[in-house]
Amino acid sequence: MSKTTRVPGYMQSKASRNARGIIGDREIRFKCSLQNTILDVLRGRPGWQEVPGQNSQQQNVQQNGRPAAGSQTSTQQQEGKGNKTGSTGTTPSNTQNSPATTGGKTGTKSTVLSQTAGPQQQSGGVPNRIGYQPVPPIQRNSDGDWDFYWCDREWLHQNYDTMFLHEHQKILHFRNHYELTRKNLMVKNLKRLKKQTEREQGKAEGLSFDFHPTTYELPSEYHIFVEEFKRNPGITWIMKPAAKSQGKGIFLFRRLKDITDWKKGEYQPLTDTTREVPETYVVQRYIENPYLIGGRKFDIRIYVLVVSYNPLKVWLYRDGFARFSNTRFSLDSIEDAYVHLTNVSVQKNAPDYDPEKGCKWSTLRLRHYLSAKHGAEAVKKVFKGIDNIITKGLQSVQKIIINDKHCFEMYGYDILLDDDLKPWLIEINASPSLTASGKEDYELKFGLLNDLLNVLDLENRLTGKEKRIGGWDLLWDDGPVLADDGNMECTTNGSSVTTANSFLGCHNDRKRQLREIYTSAQAIKKT
Repeated sequence: MSKTTRVPGYMQSKASRNARGIIGDREIRFKCSLQNTILDVLRGRPGWQEVPGQNSQQQNVQQNGRPAAGSQTSTQQQEGKGNKTGSTGTTPSNTQNSPATTGGKTGTKSTVLSQTAGPQQQSGGVPNRIGYQPVPPIQRNSDGDWDFYWCDREWLHQNYDTMFLHEHQKILHFRNHYELTRKNLMVKNLKRLKKQTEREQGKAEGLSFDFHPTTYELPSEYHIFVEEFKRNPGITWIMKPAAKSQGKGIFLFRRLKDITDWKKGEYQPLTDTTREVPETYVVQRYIENPYLIGGRKFDIRIYVLVVSYNPLKVWLYRDGFARFSNTRFSLDSIEDAYVHLTNVSVQKNAPDYDPEKGCKWSTLRLRHYLSAKHGAEAVKKVFKGIDNIITKGLQSVQKIIINDKHCFEMYGYDILLDDDLKPWLIEINASPSLTASGKEDYELKFGLLNDLLNVLDLENRLTGKEKRIGGWDLLWDDGPVLADDGNMECTTNGSSVTTANSFLGCHNDRKRQLREIYTSAQAIKKT
């Protein structure tokens, strides 16, 4: 095996997974609330040290002699919650690798100085522990025991408003990220921006927002939906819970009586105040003419990184994948989830599901397929439309999201193509799955997450002016970012793209590119 080939986490020995090393003045201390690819990336990254988690109540007893009020444990994540100072939000400790907590003095606001070698990070090798000198334990009276926290949304919602974050700290999720990722709020914000655009720039410009199906929120817009339903008899609609993912609670229908049980009692006077009301849903006009490959429906998962909302700064990852249904598409059986839902969490339960048959395609393979069948210009138009969906979606919440320089967000956009090659926005995920379904999926997500850390650059090794870092291309920086002529082309069948700095589905030579930018940045800093 070559030195540049990383052994996937699920194939490594326990010893190699737990090996650590030190680079720089001190290690970057991280916490992680997930037990999947991101934890492999963080543990395998040179110069990064895991801060083990503890039960928050135990920590508070150590600090204050009593449990913090409101402390509780998430049964979903098995994660301790923080106290009012935000200093004790914790993640589960790993029973295989629980080194002593390390860190610097509490209250420090200096930038982390650990000098992590970029190319080494991508090699996939995990350095050994020779020469390790533990840093003295920190005092647990402020939230200064970590530099980077890949937290879950529940922890953030309970702790963000009472946390003090130091200058150098980075944390996943903006406080009200749900403004874009809850299905009902996403549509509400897009509609508002569309109306504002039409008012200021005219109806023609408003057509650039025509990328999400006709949508209503239920129960609040039920009567409006009924009027639309009666105007379009015979079409198929799809119901989705506003705040769930992985295909949970989704169903298709063609008759109003199919949702009678769902809405029963909600639109009549409530005499029993204890009676539960229906869960908030969105109802959308189902796209009945999806683009099919091999007779199967698919959607495209695209990764978008936002490091700031004010000004808006957006990165787009080159690699993604198309997720295929396991069953050939047909409108004859709208109750069959294996036909209509492409979520892996749904498809893997199909009786004849076989992950080796190719239920996922890389975006590179998809782009090549579409180019061969429809030509480079048609594909260029498709991917330009996807760029428009990404930026319009983020602009719709730009003034609403609580911007914080400590926060970042990695979204998973789900895009569907119809048989006219028009891209449609299906939904936006705040926590796209990082659990790998196989070797190729693991390698994609490992590179994606490693390059995300390179973009955040806690090691302070880049210049801050880069347009590309590994597989991430800078798509928007307070305005559209243009590609550098001549050296950032995406060539497909002899035709190249040299305008927008968008290379979704293009070749991702991330390791070579990382070596070049780190070498260049080092030379610039020396001068």
